[in-house]
Amino acid sequence: MKSFTRIQDGVCAMIAEGPCWTLTVALALTSIVISPQTAIAEEAAPAPVVKSTGNTLDRHPLNGPDSADSLISANSEEKADLLDRNLLKKWDEWKASIKEKTGFSFGADYTSVGLAATASLGDKTAASAIARVYGSWALFNRGGKNTGSIEFKGENRHSFTDIPPAGLGLAAGYVGVTEPVFTDQGFRATTLYWKQRFLQDKAVARLGLIDVKEYFDVYALASPWSGFHNLAFSTGSNTMSKLPDGAFGAMVGGYFTDNFYAAASIVDASADPTSAFQSVQTFFGDFDTFKTFEIGFTQGGKRLFLDNAHIAFWQIDESKKTGAVGGWGVNGSISSLVNERWLVFLRGGWAHEGGGLYEASVSTGFGYMNTPGGNLLGVGVNWGRPNSDTLSVDLDDQWTGEVFYRAQVAENFQVTPSTQLLLNPALNPKEDLIAVFGLRARVEF
Repeated sequence: MKSFTRIQDGVCAMIAEGPCWTLTVALALTSIVISPQTAIAEEAAPAPVVKSTGNTLDRHPLNGPDSADSLISANSEEKADLLDRNLLKKWDEWKASIKEKTGFSFGADYTSVGLAATASLGDKTAASAIARVYGSWALFNRGGKNTGSIEFKGENRHSFTDIPPAGLGLAAGYVGVTEPVFTDQGFRATTLYWKQRFLQDKAVARLGLIDVKEYFDVYALASPWSGFHNLAFSTGSNTMSKLPDGAFGAMVGGYFTDNFYAAASIVDASADPTSAFQSVQTFFGDFDTFKTFEIGFTQGGKRLFLDNAHIAFWQIDESKKTGAVGGWGVNGSISSLVNERWLVFLRGGWAHEGGGLYEASVSTGFGYMNTPGGNLLGVGVNWGRPNSDTLSVDLDDQWTGEVFYRAQVAENFQVTPSTQLLLNPALNPKEDLIAVFGLRARVEF
């Protein structure tokens, strides 16, 4: 298959039965979530779901589904859209000719998200959008093995409401993030690095401004652009304060057998994607770093992020520049594509300090796509224990559920309605259940 927060006093009066400190904590955490320097990690775009071609490495190793190269490839693949038409066929053909002549390929997309909560300590609605431009330019060994290329991705994140979707969960009193990437940061550089494949395309290295979500703790339904909204179902399972992007650093990884792979990286933990090039200075000057190591088993090739089992370790230094708390943790994931239609997953994470919202988290669920490249149903359930080190208070455990249905309307256009159920929100004790209804639309160019 091919693709798978304002007035504190006023609100406190509304929740007289509950302790007022809950709102104080919620609003403070909301400002953290939508801050450029400490933005909660966004998730990787979902991998194209394809039929197995065995263990051949027919996709470049650890070329994560949110990398520019993978986005371009996924955009160009034919989809089983409802209208059965490509509204941008001539444009796509022109882009393909540019790639053939020069080795330069590029793409763009625009995605908007609106969320509405049934109850909240503050705002009940949030909406924003992201415009992205990305590209890859093969400059060394184009068309052959061990290609070297420049990859880049730039974005503009803009909000249409008082708070963006990234802050709605905490504003409602839920310890979590109902949509991690849709903020109001404005222009930002997400990636700009040199990517070098080697060992006959069995290994890869990146150097420059890196997004660690392209290769770390990835699975196929994590994308806030086309998969689950809630961070509990994404990279790190909500146990990490941030996953740096626009961060100067390096990674290296690859296959050491047909099925086993490993990857390691070190990047600037103080990186601010809205001033990305300062990351070089802070990396060598402050040397507050975010380090990862992952080892996993996979069927290889196109099924790297589908049939996959991995364990991933991370460590973040305390940062004087941003005030980030140091810590470390471990994430585990198992996913499998069954009968080429069902992608089932079991994922979890645990953290010791580090500034994340959860100390421990476990998620399970599935994605179902009846027709290759067609509509996608996703269902997930999560248990999470709020991190007392981050929140400075012991809070009750939370349960989260999410259901989404992504309709592939046209070749270049998707619409995704969704519902999130937030049970016993820890910062809003008056509510047993808050529902968050969402609508996402995405167009590719």
